[in-house]
Amino acid sequence: MATKRAGAAKRSAKTGKKVKFLGKPGCTTCRKAKSFMERRGFRLYYRDLAKERLSSKELEDLIGNRDYKDFLNSRNELFRKKKMRENPPTRREAIQMMAKEPNLIRRPVVVAGGRVVVGFDEEGIARL
Repeated sequence: MATKRAGAAKRSAKTGKKVKFLGKPGCTTCRKAKSFMERRGFRLYYRDLAKERLSSKELEDLIGNRDYKDFLNSRNELFRKKKMRENPPTRREAIQMMAKEPNLIRRPVVVAGGRVVVGFDEEGIARL
């Protein structure tokens, strides 16, 4: 498995694959993922979610057929306060809340070629 991951990372480094990187500069996980990807030659088009929030439509398109709950940040205060793990919001409610409160979006979100990786997932990034 490590050989496949290394091979994928080398291929991206050779091609300088362009990816959308949605995150926040102060987010430790975002900084780790950004550094990891830059070392592997990815060209990142960075969007600061605090300054350029995603609209409900953008979130709907981004989530697509995926489970919207994967995009919710369980470390967020609102997530804990509303006990979303035990009582998850509907998809529509979740998207509206994420559009209003970008810290509720699990970060980073990396988009390339129709694929979406949520959080710092080395294997997911290697498959981009």
